Amino acid sequence: MLLEEKTAIVYGGAGSIGSAVARGLAVEGARVFLAGRTLEPLTRVAEEILASGGRAEAAVVDALDADSVDRHADAVAAASGRLDISFTAISDNDVQGTPLVEMDVEDYLAPVVNGVRTTFLTATAGARRMRDGGVILIFGGSGDPVRGYSLGGLQTAFHALEAMRRQLAAELGERGVRTVTMRSGGVPETIPEDFDGRDRIVKSLDESTLTGRSATLEDVANIAAFVASDQARTMTAATVNTSAGSLID
Repeated sequence: MLLEEKTAIVYGGAGSIGSAVARGLAVEGARVFLAGRTLEPLTRVAEEILASGGRAEAAVVDALDADSVDRHADAVAAASGRLDISFTAISDNDVQGTPLVEMDVEDYLAPVVNGVRTTFLTATAGARRMRDGGVILIFGGSGDPVRGYSLGGLQTAFHALEAMRRQLAAELGERGVRTVTMRSGGVPETIPEDFDGRDRIVKSLDESTLTGRSATLEDVANIAAFVASDQARTMTAATVNTSAGSLID
């Protein structure tokens, strides 16, 4: 297994991306600590992982609160004796579909503030406890504006996270801690079945790729497990393009 004896924290572990990545890490042998604001859905994911033979625990953590993140990271390091992987998939709290000229500044800034704060707190907390190298995974990644659609502050947030990821890579590299962004063009499975216009959006996502189909949650999980493993030990200060070609490097 790629991640045998590794320990991972997955923030936003009950969400569609977070839970998929948690399962993928666990399949490859990692002990996974699921973190989020609501215990019940986290516990369900942990129980699914345990039922499949993996190792998982759930805890309530507010990734916007420094003390909450630090206390949990301390508990994880104490319980497992190590921390190797930190993955953050917290909700961006973004507002889309409203043109910037009609948007309140608070709505524009919400994904920037949330994304930068949660990523800074979780990444630095993890890095401080990575004693034998490690990897910080960031999900999202910057892209070009979409013509005919208003993304609010989402792309601004992604660009800010990319700047942070580069700086973290430069500062942490000598300690063997890697930082990698998993760059996504959109995962159709994350769109609720009852979302108005879902079929149109899924069709648009698939048609924007070079392969004719978008990445699945399983694809994202498999890539995360590989990037987190020692087989990818030379990858840092980098993005991994999971977009099936909808985003061109």
